[in-house]
Amino acid sequence: MYPDHTHPAPVQRAVEVHQPTPLPPAVTVSAPVVPVQPGSVPAVASVVLPDGRVVTGYAIEPARPEPVAVKPAVSRTAVNVALGGVGFLAVCGGLILLTSFIAALTAFITQLIILAAVIFGGWIAVQIFSASGHQGGTTVNIRKAVIKRNHFHG
Repeated sequence: MYPDHTHPAPVQRAVEVHQPTPLPPAVTVSAPVVPVQPGSVPAVASVVLPDGRVVTGYAIEPARPEPVAVKPAVSRTAVNVALGGVGFLAVCGGLILLTSFIAALTAFITQLIILAAVIFGGWIAVQIFSASGHQGGTTVNIRKAVIKRNHFHG
């Protein structure tokens, strides 16, 4: 029922083999080793691990950071007093500017009123003096006039 599985013949491929090229050994010039004696012999420390092994070695001191310059402490009261003084000066300056603004506004309004009075007074003076200066004009007595069809009849 099922077909027989036949394996195909293996395919032969050409394989290239690369051989590494050896490099010549590098010529190193070693500097003479000069032993340096420490200023003091460090202490040897031994540590017992939890499994019972003992590890021995030199203790290395951790590097200490440079000390930071200590800043003088400023009390909160001094800060609050200084901020209050700055705020008070700002308010006083604002009030001085406000009073100056009010005085300038008052002077401006006063000048506008005086200008209006001069203009209006001049207009009234022109009306009065121009009416009395003309003697040859027609004078209408309004109390005796009869108004009929937009004409004056006396």
